[in-house]
This record gives sequence, C-alpha cells and structure tokens, in this order.
Amino acid sequence: MPPLVSFDRVTKRYGATRALRDLSLSIEPGEMFGLIGPDGAGKTTTIRLICGLIRADAGAVRVMNLDPVRQHRRLTASVGYFSQRFSLYGDLSIDENIAFFAEIHGVRDYRARRDRLLAITQLTPFRARLADQLSGGMKQKLALACTLVHEPTLIVLDEPTTGVDPVSRREFWKLLSEFLSQGITIVMATPYLDEAERCSRVALLHEGGLLALDRPGALRAALPGALFEVIVSDHRRAPDVLARLPGVRDVRMFGERAHVRFGRGESGDAGDAAARLSADASRAGLAVASVRPIATSLEDVFIARLHDSDGANP
Repeated sequence: MPPLVSFDRVTKRYGATRALRDLSLSIEPGEMFGLIGPDGAGKTTTIRLICGLIRADAGAVRVMNLDPVRQHRRLTASVGYFSQRFSLYGDLSIDENIAFFAEIHGVRDYRARRDRLLAITQLTPFRARLADQLSGGMKQKLALACTLVHEPTLIVLDEPTTGVDPVSRREFWKLLSEFLSQGITIVMATPYLDEAERCSRVALLHEGGLLALDRPGALRAALPGALFEVIVSDHRRAPDVLARLPGVRDVRMFGERAHVRFGRGESGDAGDAAARLSADASRAGLAVASVRPIATSLEDVFIARLHDSDGANP
C-alpha cells in the first residue's frame, strides 16, 4: 500500500525563521507514528501541514494521495485533528459537545457512535455535565471523542498529554491502543520520550530537521558502544573529567548521574568495564558512588544524534 502521509523535502518558513528544512518522511496505514522533539523542533508545523492548515514553501506534502491544501474539503472527512489547545464549549454538556462536532462534520446519524465513544472513554455517567465542570483528564477524553465522532481514517494529535496527570496519561494511551486496533492511523507529536517508546516508528526532529527515523528499538540498537551510569558527587567537574578517560566517547549529566558512552568495541566485558571506569574516574580525582551498565534509552539516542549532528555541522 502507498504511504498514508508523505513529505518530500518539505521546507516551511515563518518570516526569517525556518521551521522545517528539507523534511522527508512517510507514514504507513495503521501505524502509530511519533513526531519527537523539544519545543521549536517543528512538530506542530508538521502536523499543520498534514492537516492542510498551512502551505509548504517548498517540497510536496501528500495525505491519502491528496494535496491537503488544495483538496482540503475532501480530506477533512477522513482526518481528526486534536490540537494542543483543543476548544471545548464550556457551556455545553458532554453530549452536546460531541453532537456539535458531529454536525459540523456532516454526520447525521451519530448517536450510536457517540454512545460507543462515551462507553470507551468511560464518560457515560457524566454525559449531562458541562465541559467547564470536567477535570483535565476528562476534558482530554471528551476532546478525543469529539475528534473521533466522524470516524476518521487518520487522527493527528499535537502534544495531547502535555499538562495532564500521570493517571490520565496512562488512560489516554489505553484509548489510543484501542483505536489503533481498529485500524486507525495515529500521528502524534510529543516532547515525552517515554511516550515515543510506544510508537511503531518515530521521527526525531531538531530545529526543523530530521535527526533519525526508525522503530524505537532499532534506534536504540543502532547507537554504537556501551552505556554506563556513573553517580558522582562533584557534578561540575564530572563531565570534563569523565570525557578525558580512555575509551569514553560521550558524557551527559542528569543531575548527579552521568551517562558515559564508550565507543564501539572499546568497553569489553560490562563488569570489567564498570570496574575499570570506576578506577579510572577515582584516579582522576572524582568521588564515585557507583558505576553500572544501563540500557540505551531514546533520550540517549536523541542526545547522541544531536551531538553527532552538531559535530558535523558546527
């Protein structure tokens, strides 16, 4: 099957600011695709291009083999858009909000669909409650129900869990898994790398450019060398001291924890390498509390790719 979404060397500018630069990617039907990166990486611009809300300055965007700007009306029937600031009507009830969004999408016989969405989101007991009286997590679930009431093929979510408590985030991901199992394609922008681990594939974005695109597991496996966590007391000296030790390729600090990455084939046996790293750091004057090998996370991948990109493009 052809890609559901494709970007071919897409560039988008806002005045002098280049939000996207030569971005190429494709999204397959039925997958959960993550757009990952910090604020300013280009996630929201990518989503707005997918939805046909803005026009690219260069390159080509295709969604369901349609031009999302020129053929916007045809596309809206098949796309559900959940923005960062999804606008619910506070003086309307849950039922009335869903009915409103169904009607603006031209869905006439929506009541059975509405009842099913309310059951899935566990909002049925509260259907008469005004949106202004809902908790943050309930508003989020109502917004998702409004997004899905016209049965889109593709749903596009722009940082939907930002500012939501951990329990609501977990419930929201259960809902997404339910809709994914129904064959809906999901594209989600998020700054949370733990959420990225749940995606089929992810695009790591930075300053409008693509750092990497692959399955989370493949990205972790592709990071060369071994990774160790070193807990030290002297946080200020630690990065410079550790970076000068034999075989060390990269050092990143996370509070009192340092993630120390060795080059490929330079660490040897993990246990021996941990002991050697601890001894080398102690000889260099660092007070080391512990050293242990750790699994590579997407955060480590992102930082390493960013470091390599900055090194290639000073």
